[in-house]
Amino acid sequence: MARLKLFLPLIIFAALALLFWRGLSLDPQEMPSALLNKPVPEFSLPDVADGGGVLSRADLPDKPLLLNVWATWCIACRVEHPYLNKLAETGVPIVGVNLKDDDTEARQWLEKFHNPYLFSIADREGKLALDLGVFGAPETFLVDADGTIRCKHVGVVDDRIWQTKLQPLYRKLQQQPWDEFAGELSDSLISRCQ
Repeated sequence: MARLKLFLPLIIFAALALLFWRGLSLDPQEMPSALLNKPVPEFSLPDVADGGGVLSRADLPDKPLLLNVWATWCIACRVEHPYLNKLAETGVPIVGVNLKDDDTEARQWLEKFHNPYLFSIADREGKLALDLGVFGAPETFLVDADGTIRCKHVGVVDDRIWQTKLQPLYRKLQQQPWDEFAGELSDSLISRCQ
């Protein structure tokens, strides 16, 4: 028993070192979402553009779209914003979730940097973001025509992320319902959205 006490610190150190080594090999962009293949949570929140208007899940378009979590205090959101404008100009529908922000500052941001959103939900308390499992901004969800989350991306959406991760699924969702092609998807394509 005395010998075990001598080696106990070494065993604990080895276990911690193994966990640390494993953590370094993980990709923070590949965080799984508990809501993958589940509907966007119900919400009843104000519209950033019109603080009096209330938006709900029923207001989401009946077509594939991007649900983008953003904020004026988010530096990475400023980096991402020009690309979202470019996507919106090509016809990609984007709905914003303005996370824990001031509505006036958010409106000024959208006026200054242009508004890529069909509408932007004022999530002042962060409840919708919490229900979505958001860790921070920016985060983007690919939602199908039925309002079901099919993919989640943590971090900036840029041309590389759009071309390799989001656009292939977005195009498939535009062509046919998820149920019709889910079995045809390659494991590599689905694993990019886990």
